[in-house]
Amino acid sequence: MAKTIGNPLSWLLQGAETTGQHFGKTVGEMGSSDVTELPQARRLSMDDLIHSLAAGLEDFAACRSDAMFLVLFYPVIGIALIVMSLSMNLLPLIVPMIMGFAILGPIAAVGLYEMSSRREAGFKPRWMDAFGVIRSPAFGAILVLGFYLAALFIIWLVAADMIYIRTLGPEPPASILGFATAVVTTREGWIMAIAGGALGAVFAFAALAMSLVSFPLLLDRHVGLPVAVATSIKVLRKNPVICITWGVIVGCALLIAAIPFLAGLIIVVPVLGHATWHLYRRAVK
Repeated sequence: MAKTIGNPLSWLLQGAETTGQHFGKTVGEMGSSDVTELPQARRLSMDDLIHSLAAGLEDFAACRSDAMFLVLFYPVIGIALIVMSLSMNLLPLIVPMIMGFAILGPIAAVGLYEMSSRREAGFKPRWMDAFGVIRSPAFGAILVLGFYLAALFIIWLVAADMIYIRTLGPEPPASILGFATAVVTTREGWIMAIAGGALGAVFAFAALAMSLVSFPLLLDRHVGLPVAVATSIKVLRKNPVICITWGVIVGCALLIAAIPFLAGLIIVVPVLGHATWHLYRRAVK
């Protein structure tokens, strides 16, 4: 019997039912796991970082326009943040905002993990593959972990603002040049830079521990959010030097990419995103 479209009301009800079933399944997946034992962390070396970056470049070359399209919103958001920071009240937060991209980066790269996964499986990558994450049963867990990282980013900005208030503040800078001069030439400016850098490293380390392999693991295997985060921490504990080196590479790459009005992020973010997928494949058995 031929299928009929039905009236609009029945179509909306069917769509709502399908969406509700998917949402319920997604919520149920956040803490569930089919694995009988926790994923095991492998010992990593510098060669693994090099091979992961090389593989990330290959993935970017295979789907460059797709990846660039996917992450165009990333520099747009960054430019908006810089425009906001041109207000003298927000100027002291411009550097913390840029460095905070390292905390939010794994969220922006989730679609890239999906593209690398499909290319690894032998499929020709398409830009629509990136949105396959939305249909994943792990989407709810990915959102929750993303909210955690976003909260960490906000707390970092609040902490950076408090450091400024206790050093060069509480009054906003009179000008960009005056603020830059005060940071470089005054004792308070050096204290702000050192204290901010040290505290920023703590926040970046926390984000690295939580998200090093969590997002790709959630997409790749039927594990709950606690298992994914625990595995990420396990990888970091087993390979502290290599993982911290990876974090430094990511932070420096993002900082350099941000210099030309954040335009470099269009290339750096997808390359790092693809490379993170391959690092995960090497880090977790």
